[in-house]
Amino acid sequence: MWILDTSVERDRVALWGPGGAVERTPYPPSFLLTLSDPVRHGNLLEALGAEYGAEPVTVRTIHREQPGWRISAGGDVAAAVLRQADYGAQCFNVDVRRDQRYLAEHRLLPCTGPGEERFSMTLTQDLEVMDLALDGDPARSDRVHGCTVTDGGRTRRLEGDEPTVLGDLFGLIEAVDPDVVLFPNADTWTERLVARAEGYGLETTFSRTGRYVTLGSRSYFSYGRMYHRPKAMIPAGRVLIDTEESFTYREGGLAGVLVAARITGLSPNRTARVTPGTLISSFEVYAALARGIAVPWLKADAERAKTLAALKAADRGGMMFQPALGVYGRVYQVDFTSLYPSIIVKHNLSPETVEHPGQPGFLAACLRPLLEMRIKTKAAKKADPGVAGMDSVLKWMLVTCFGYTGYRNAKFGRVDVHEAITRISREALVSSKELAEALGFEVLHGITDCLFVQGDPVDRLKAAIEAATGYLMEVEAFDWVVFLPQKDGTGAYTWYYGRLDDGEVKVRGIMARRGDCPAYVQRFQRDALALMGRARSVAELRELAPEVEEVYRRYCDGLATAPLEDLEVSRRISTVDYARTCPERGAVASYWRAGVPVAPGMTIRYVVRDARAGLADCAWDADHADRQYYHRILAKAWGEVAAGLGRPVGAGECAPPA
Repeated sequence: MWILDTSVERDRVALWGPGGAVERTPYPPSFLLTLSDPVRHGNLLEALGAEYGAEPVTVRTIHREQPGWRISAGGDVAAAVLRQADYGAQCFNVDVRRDQRYLAEHRLLPCTGPGEERFSMTLTQDLEVMDLALDGDPARSDRVHGCTVTDGGRTRRLEGDEPTVLGDLFGLIEAVDPDVVLFPNADTWTERLVARAEGYGLETTFSRTGRYVTLGSRSYFSYGRMYHRPKAMIPAGRVLIDTEESFTYREGGLAGVLVAARITGLSPNRTARVTPGTLISSFEVYAALARGIAVPWLKADAERAKTLAALKAADRGGMMFQPALGVYGRVYQVDFTSLYPSIIVKHNLSPETVEHPGQPGFLAACLRPLLEMRIKTKAAKKADPGVAGMDSVLKWMLVTCFGYTGYRNAKFGRVDVHEAITRISREALVSSKELAEALGFEVLHGITDCLFVQGDPVDRLKAAIEAATGYLMEVEAFDWVVFLPQKDGTGAYTWYYGRLDDGEVKVRGIMARRGDCPAYVQRFQRDALALMGRARSVAELRELAPEVEEVYRRYCDGLATAPLEDLEVSRRISTVDYARTCPERGAVASYWRAGVPVAPGMTIRYVVRDARAGLADCAWDADHADRQYYHRILAKAWGEVAAGLGRPVGAGECAPPA
């Protein structure tokens, strides 16, 4: 059966296929147990055997094999065992999802049929997909007034009072019986729709069983930023994707979600709701279980004690060179392909190989096919845009696999591996820089896994670095590139833009790229950069300065009458308790006044009323904007553009509106 979804129903695992086909198999919870002193804990083992059936087994970890027991119970019993054993015990497979564990032990995969490979780029199953959009903003109201539904190329409009719309909607879902529902803000709407429908005596049909698994909302910190996951109700047997909130869907589309589910062993419903870090962690967990390796719970070996000298010698970060400010013509970006995972695979890095480098490493063996697949998708997407979403999801999984090696709660992480990766990557970048200079190239900049160079022939440099390091390289050619300044006037590491030789203007870090920049300002910068993209050389770029400046003046003149929706700021907040006066503080206050709860990591939308006083209004309630505040943002965007024209930042700057 082609597995569309998986769910746990008490002591059974349900495997769902397209069209609602389902197979249910008994699979009660269990975990593995090892004891440092079994004799000492004889009474504990006797009690476990009497109550839950303590079956003697061999527990295999990435480090070794040891005698242990299989206990037919869940996590609450495992926690009690650890307490009673005074933590002289270790438990395994406790917090692994039971449906994922079942799939791994039986060599089954979601979104895969007989004969299909785990690391294939093809999806052979045709699924019935429905697009659903409710009218209105769920942050403002939980009432349903209308709905647009598209399936099989046909669009239907549902209108009327709330009971009528909900009845028609759930009746249509039952009639069409889609396998996948794509629904913006689904995780915010679903709980409300289910509650409303029950109040009207209607049957909800998102779930093919009528049951839902609830995920609680939470704020969490990841890679230097605060995020928020809303509460979600996951249906059984049907895939429901929140197209607004799902990172995996935004990056990879439906194909990206399905391929990620196939690779990780998670159901598409789960895959669409987790971070790339959870995807790579789940991928490793599935690989371990499929190999008969137990997955540790509450692991305590993330970092071993080190001497002061060892701590000082440890390399905890990537290498970057600071660029010289300016505009440069004919620049090549020479980029390592998936450098960090390539280092793991090439150098056989894994927690167990730190002390035993000669033995095969679990982590390296696990990542090798994923890395090989990424290399294929990266090449294939140039000819087939349909592969681009899959490639993006794989890219993010491989990016986070490095971070998880140093994460203390990672199932197969260890800080020593993390430090070895950064040390090797630094050596690779420095040696590549020295090699480039020895071949007569000028190195302008370097960022962790890439170099910006001037000189020719670049193919010779690419081949030389690949031969010297053993890592694959890719090359992008810029007709010109602009390196911008930081606040202190020195070159910014990741703040640049330039014209590629295919005519595309590549941007990093500037206003047009930032999600919290108002649409009006982003539109100005995109228009300016599109005009600058006509230039194939630095000289031609300078000649365009008067035309680009005229674009800026036009946007300055239009700012006074720009619609408020174009001045909306969309920002992810890190806190709800601001100590200083700022627009974000005013925006949070306006949300509370409107009766909309906010939490750290949420994205809020607002228009700044008075920047100096820290006043801002919810985007839907705004009736006034501080035009001078927005002029300052526009002027900052102009400064980034002006740098590429060889103009002083203040050159051509317009007066703010009255």
